[in-house]
Amino acid sequence: MQGLTKRQLQTLDFIRQSISDRGYPPTLREIGVHMGIRSTNGVNDHLRALERKGYLRREDMKSRALKLVESMVAQSDAKSAPPDPHDTADVVEVQVLGRVAAGLPLLAEENVIDTVRVDRGLLRGGRDVFGLRVAGDSMIEAGILNGDYIFVRKQPTADRGDVVVALIGDEATVKYYFPERDYIRFQPANSRMAPILVRSMDFKSTMLLGKVVGIYRRL
Repeated sequence: MQGLTKRQLQTLDFIRQSISDRGYPPTLREIGVHMGIRSTNGVNDHLRALERKGYLRREDMKSRALKLVESMVAQSDAKSAPPDPHDTADVVEVQVLGRVAAGLPLLAEENVIDTVRVDRGLLRGGRDVFGLRVAGDSMIEAGILNGDYIFVRKQPTADRGDVVVALIGDEATVKYYFPERDYIRFQPANSRMAPILVRSMDFKSTMLLGKVVGIYRRL
């Protein structure tokens, strides 16, 4: 691992903070706004430097496909001690559900299809978090792709603009959450798709399963 310039360190810290707070990395545009860089080429220069120095990996130059090489550096400070691979105190096991249906316990044994182990520092919520496998491309513009595992913190409420999992009919759907005056708008992150509208009088808090707090992608 090579040393970083001040600007490269700022870029790396912004990417890390976005993943910690939102569960996914920022876009090139978001990095540019944060760093005061108008050109995406300028942002790419910093990202290429972080890749070259071993702090970052990218897949096919996609803006949402940034991956921190945190297994090699716990912090940007090179003085940090390397993590102990046998230490499980900071690891959370998240159960991944194959389906979610009304009237069934959320984490019933028959619903669990897999378990993934995640660093506790990267996932807020602990025991209140479950996983779901994404099917479809309704959230691709938010960096959530078909086949991804999303981590969902169980909660009956959400803030406007949060990415949530809602049970509409017998199907769980992943969408942006926008409460409007007369209806709840579940907005896809795909410009080719229309939102799902649920009348306010028909919406129940039990329909909101939780807020998406992270993404897991197997390569």
